[in-house]
Amino acid sequence: MINVNNVTLSFGKRVLFDEVNLSFSKGNCYGVIGANGAGKSTFLRILSGEIEPNKGSVDITPGERMAVLTQNHFQFDEFSVLNTVMMGHKKMWSVMKERDTIYALEDFTEEDGMRAGDLEAEFGEMGGYTAESDAATLLNELGVNEAYHQIQMKDIPGSLKVRVLLAQALFGNPDALILDEPTNDLDVETINWLENFLAEFENIVIVVSHDRHFLDAVCTHVADVDRQKIKIYTGNYTFWYESSQLAARQATDKNKKTEEKRKDLLDFIARFSANASKSKQATSRKKALEKLVIEDIQPSNRKYPGIIFKQDREVGNQILNVEKLYKKAEDGRVLFKDVSFSINKGDRIAFFSRNHVALTSFFQIINKEMEADGGKYEWGTTITTAFLPNDNAKYFKKGDVTLLDWLRDFVPPTVTDADEPFLRGFLGKMLFGGDEILKKVGVLSGGEKVRCMLSRMMLQNPNLVVLDEPTNHLDLESIQAFNESMINFKGVVMLTSHDHTFMQTVASRIIELTPKGIIDRLSTFDEYLADDRVKALREEMYK
Repeated sequence: MINVNNVTLSFGKRVLFDEVNLSFSKGNCYGVIGANGAGKSTFLRILSGEIEPNKGSVDITPGERMAVLTQNHFQFDEFSVLNTVMMGHKKMWSVMKERDTIYALEDFTEEDGMRAGDLEAEFGEMGGYTAESDAATLLNELGVNEAYHQIQMKDIPGSLKVRVLLAQALFGNPDALILDEPTNDLDVETINWLENFLAEFENIVIVVSHDRHFLDAVCTHVADVDRQKIKIYTGNYTFWYESSQLAARQATDKNKKTEEKRKDLLDFIARFSANASKSKQATSRKKALEKLVIEDIQPSNRKYPGIIFKQDREVGNQILNVEKLYKKAEDGRVLFKDVSFSINKGDRIAFFSRNHVALTSFFQIINKEMEADGGKYEWGTTITTAFLPNDNAKYFKKGDVTLLDWLRDFVPPTVTDADEPFLRGFLGKMLFGGDEILKKVGVLSGGEKVRCMLSRMMLQNPNLVVLDEPTNHLDLESIQAFNESMINFKGVVMLTSHDHTFMQTVASRIIELTPKGIIDRLSTFDEYLADDRVKALREEMYK
């Protein structure tokens, strides 16, 4: 068990946490959520002992071991991949190094022999004799094959470093596992493996993630960081979100009687608790929800942006035709070729690839920001597009202009009354209120810039939106609002995202770009990933 006792932390006049008291219990997985800047990652660093609070303490049951997913990708550069993983069990690694040092002595005394014997016993009790094979198995399951196991960390691709460091945190069955954004840079298959691993993990997991699908798959509880406090709620992210929204609606419904509100909440809990799969984690969630007290469900204090796209006109019959589009990377590798398809009315297409550079290049080409190496594309005359790029830096080169003036530059010629109240309305929907609209765009955070880009897009009144990683830099509230906006949007959607839930809930057609052509299916994202025929075809296309 981990106990957080009266933890307070401030930086200057800014108070991040004020007398936080929590307990984390074995068998539960806690998803730490909160707005950007609320202190989620800082809280994990307090738990791990990396940061000392101004007041209070964090206590872990004596003898129990905590493992942390490190964010320093260069910390182990001089070690082999296999040794880096085994170093995740610090006590075992320390015993092993001391033992090996003794055995390397030239003048090996009787006392050294006795100490070595003690270390051998301790090493065996900790599973040291199977450590190398256990570490190798873990690496293989995370997609780091044996060819890399003896190579130094500094010499392996950056994308594999993330997996090695994840293996390090998971190694040796720690009693408490601290994970900060563990799904970053992982592909769909590896994330699925991690979800299953954590679903079967029987100790404490505390995780920060912006991936709602991942939080829903692994969490039994949500730890909500809000207004200098942290409160733990039973259920996964979707349960927390939907129950808090229901509680908020009930709080404003003066016509409904208390007993009717209580019945609605009980019905809601029953629906969620009945929806359990075979995994241990889901069963644990079901048991937790069955014990939930109605009074534990509270309205959220969070503010959600108002993301509303309105079409000036509906799309015509001709939307976008793409013929044999082809693009190579700078090093000559084929990103995609023979990309041919047409978009139809009502299409909501998720674009997918093992190489995200291919997706970004494709979106830049059809938005006239990059030239193709071959092929062509043609937009229909009725189409008004709005593009959210993966990299928005070029839109913020004038760092000394205010948000208000920045947005004014993107007002379409058809809008003749774009006065200050008009522009304030669009910025206000993105939670920029009062004097915030006079901030210089050069000081905006990544999330604030994305919200500015959404204001710009809404001004266009598009009937087709193109979204390249739309959830990047956004907090969960903005992601949730954006996702719901795209579900309700009446126009055509073209998107790619690492957010599984976004892809699954918005798309009804999947197009995968590969070096050998495309795979085009009318299906949801989950159906596409589960289709055995598609799996076989994908393997062939990437050979």
